Amino acid sequence: MLTTIDATRYVTPLREGGSLPAIVEASDSGLYVLKFRGAGQGPLALVAELLAGGIGRALGLLGLKIPELVLMDVDIALGRNEPDSEIRELLKASVGVNLGVDYLPGSISFDPAARDADAVDPDLASAVVWFDAFITNVDRTPRNPNLLWWHKVLYLIDHGAALYFHHNWPSSEQMATVAAGRFAAVRDHVLLPWATRIEEADARIRPQLGEELFVRVLAEIPDSWLSPQGESTAMARRAGYLDYLTRRLASTGFVEEAVRARARLV
Repeated sequence: MLTTIDATRYVTPLREGGSLPAIVEASDSGLYVLKFRGAGQGPLALVAELLAGGIGRALGLLGLKIPELVLMDVDIALGRNEPDSEIRELLKASVGVNLGVDYLPGSISFDPAARDADAVDPDLASAVVWFDAFITNVDRTPRNPNLLWWHKVLYLIDHGAALYFHHNWPSSEQMATVAAGRFAAVRDHVLLPWATRIEEADARIRPQLGEELFVRVLAEIPDSWLSPQGESTAMARRAGYLDYLTRRLASTGFVEEAVRARARLV
């Protein structure tokens, strides 16, 4: 179960993020990167963050590391004295439940050209490529790796661009085709050069996922992120995500595409 805590102090914006996330202090005295439901990408980015993050954290024993996720309540008083009008408007539009990601102080962005890149384990790289192909994450490229070294461990962050099918929701007849998509964007994955064991990663990861896990993660998503029309519509949308995820897990095209993309690098 995700913990729900309150944002108590706005610390600083992270302006490198397109949605203007911020470092905030919370009621548990911890620091978090707060992802706002009122940002331009809308609540679907938070849905993608939570779904991808929940699935990824379930694979932690296989090496995937994702910072802790929490639901974070933003009060109208937060940032009331913030001088930046853009930030004040963002906070006003985000009153209610948002998503917090544990802040990793002192972490360093992964640089594929740096010497420490050679420390990436092929099994880990292959697992990350598999995971990102499964969740259709287009935002793990050399230009924007969204990977952090923290205490010599590689952490995966920023999954708001994943599961992009939900921005143009397919009909029930189209869902099978969409879920089986091969994900050609895997060719641009920052860890693809190290991912020499994608098929082995598939054999390790696929049995760890399934409907039970997907249902559990989907249950954590607030109704207000899924639908402004109310609980019944949100339930239907959860069922749609479950259909998509189970169909995608049953498909092999995204793995074949990743293997093919890796072979082209040789």
